[in-house]
Amino acid sequence: MTSPNPLVGAVLVRDGRVIGEGWHHRAGEPHAEVNAFLDAESHREDTTGATLYVTLEPCSTTGRTPPCTERILHSGVKKVVIGCLDPNPRHNGRAVETLEKNGIEVVSGVEETSCREINRSFFCWISTGKPWVVLKLATTLDGRIAAHTGDSRWVSGELSRRRVQELRRLADAVMVGANTVRADHPRLTVREPAGWPRQPLRIVASSSMTGEELRTYFPDGNAELADPGKEGWDSFLRRLGKREITNLLIEGGAGLAGSALDAGAVDRVEFHIAPKILGGESSLAAVAGRTPERMAEARLLKNIQVHRYGDDIAVSGDLKG
Repeated sequence: MTSPNPLVGAVLVRDGRVIGEGWHHRAGEPHAEVNAFLDAESHREDTTGATLYVTLEPCSTTGRTPPCTERILHSGVKKVVIGCLDPNPRHNGRAVETLEKNGIEVVSGVEETSCREINRSFFCWISTGKPWVVLKLATTLDGRIAAHTGDSRWVSGELSRRRVQELRRLADAVMVGANTVRADHPRLTVREPAGWPRQPLRIVASSSMTGEELRTYFPDGNAELADPGKEGWDSFLRRLGKREITNLLIEGGAGLAGSALDAGAVDRVEFHIAPKILGGESSLAAVAGRTPERMAEARLLKNIQVHRYGDDIAVSGDLKG
C-alpha cells in the first residue's frame, strides 16, 4: 500500500518497555517514525530518553511529508537504531549525520539483511530507475503450462492461486502475453480480500491487443510476438519506473517469459510445480525464447526458497545476485 515509498516500521522503547509503535501506511501519509510518536502521545508516554528502532534510515528532506529527522530531534530520543540505510542518494547517510551532530547516538546495520529484503522493490527502483521484476509461472511436473489447445485451467491448485493473489497485492503492475489473454481471459486483479483498494496496472504484451479492460504498452509498435530484445525491455521498464511502478509481476505465457529472461529483465522467479504430467510434444512449454546449445547456458537461481501450497511445490530464487 505504500508504493512508491518503502515499507517501514518503527518502535519506541524506554526502560525496556515499548511506549509507541507505528508504520507507514501509504504514500503521502505520515511516516513510520511519526506514527510511532503519535502512538506514544496517544498513551501519554514521554519519549524523552527513549530509543527509536526503525527498519529504514529516517528521511531527512521534505517530500510529500516533512523530514522525520526534525521530529526525532524534537522528541527527546537519545538513541536511534536503524536496520539499513536509505539507498536514495538524497537521503543516504544524511539522517545519521544529522542525528549524530545533534547528540543522538545512532547504530545502523541491525538485522540489515531482513530489513533490505522487505524493500527489494523499492531499492531496485531507486538504484536503477526500473521496477523489480518477478516472473511467476505454474507448470506441470514435465514443464508444461497448457495443452496444445491453449487450455490451462487449472495447472496449479487453489492454494497456489491464492498465492498469486498475494503476489498481485505486492505488485504495482501485472503483465501477461496476448495469447494468455485470448486463452484464459484473466482479470489480472486482486480479488482476495474482497474490496482491495489498490489494484495493479494491467499490461498486455502485444501491439495489437486493445480493449477497455486491458491496456497495451508493449512492445512499442513492433509486430505481435516479436522479441523486443534487451534494449526494448530496458526502455519499457524505465518508462514504468518513471510512472512510479516499483514492482512488476509477469504471469506468462511462454513467449513473454522467454523474452523477459533472454533480455535479462527478470530479477526473481517463482515457479509453482503441480504434481501432474501432461505429456505431448505439442503441449506448451513454460518458457520459450532462444534455444540454448549447452546445459551450461541454463540460468542459475540464487537465494533459493521452497514452499508448499497444497500439493504444489513453489520454487523461487533470484536471477541477479
